[in-house]
Amino acid sequence: MALVLDYKGLSTKEMSDLRSRLQQSDGVCKVTKNTLMRQAIKGKDSWTGLDSLLTGTNAFVLIKGDVGSAVKAVQAFQKETQKSETKGGLFEGKLLSQDEIKAIAKLPSKEALMGQIAGALNSITSKIAIGINEVPSGLARSLKQHSESGES
Repeated sequence: MALVLDYKGLSTKEMSDLRSRLQQSDGVCKVTKNTLMRQAIKGKDSWTGLDSLLTGTNAFVLIKGDVGSAVKAVQAFQKETQKSETKGGLFEGKLLSQDEIKAIAKLPSKEALMGQIAGALNSITSKIAIGINEVPSGLARSLKQHSESGES
């Protein structure tokens, strides 16, 4: 995933802060000229959507790891500094709007999703174990009740 940020007005210290926040989610922030970025994406169909965002002063956030946490880190940084703005993004060849980027940030982290899946699987296995255990118990209760009633 790639995000394009307008970094106008950010100090070197603030850019370093953003870069350190992104390292935790396997993301990097690079500042490059738009013409150089156009050359880099030229002929690559999955990156051509980025061309419309290449105006003004841009910083490029490239994310290899946990996309959700990286977008959250960028948004937290922008909220604190009040100087940077996300112009847009690109995910698997699709140009993302501001709303789509905000929706990605609202997704639970990878670890939280794995915890939810593990909890759901644990719940299902518990119910299956209880159900399997109930069959012989129910049969034993029925046999006991039948024997106590004195019927042969």
